[in-house]
Amino acid sequence: MVFDRTCHGPGPVPGLSTIWAAGARLYRARGALDATFGAGSWEEALSFVAGFEPDRPIGEIQFWGHGKWGDARIGQECFDERRLLRSDSLAPVVAAIKRRIESPEALFWFRTCETLGATRGQSFALALSELLGCRVAGHTFVISYWQSGLHVLAPGQRPGWDPAEGLVQGTPDAPLRASHSLPNLPNTITCWQSSIPSDFR
Repeated sequence: MVFDRTCHGPGPVPGLSTIWAAGARLYRARGALDATFGAGSWEEALSFVAGFEPDRPIGEIQFWGHGKWGDARIGQECFDERRLLRSDSLAPVVAAIKRRIESPEALFWFRTCETLGATRGQSFALALSELLGCRVAGHTFVISYWQSGLHVLAPGQRPGWDPAEGLVQGTPDAPLRASHSLPNLPNTITCWQSSIPSDFR
């Protein structure tokens, strides 16, 4: 698992990076993660994934951080569909990860707000799943303790969720604001759940 280490609170107030780091330690203690890394850039994040125990296949990658429709963020740097182009500076490390993907059942899970929401989120999930040849998962709502709108897309599939899911302002093509997660919303888990229910699509 990789998390954004750049999100600090004002003054002595801990930021979300502190919370993600603490959560990572708890997940490791439970045996739910093999390794964790706080990254300051997407180059750092993906290089860690590509280089960790390089002789082993990759079965799952999680990213904990911020996101918006169709992207995940480390600081102000976005990882989105444009970063998947062969001309992008991340292309070599993305290719290195692809070579280690275990099977089409492997998973890249964005535990971030809104990343798979709206039209841009669906397009990003499609592009990344086809490029890496594995499943891509993420959320359509703002997440915290409750994490709603969790969907999974496998290579060759089309998104089965409504691109308007989670939106309270704007349209799927021009989203403005997403709703916060709640236990009664579609496909909701908590931050303590380390796997995706098999019936989530």
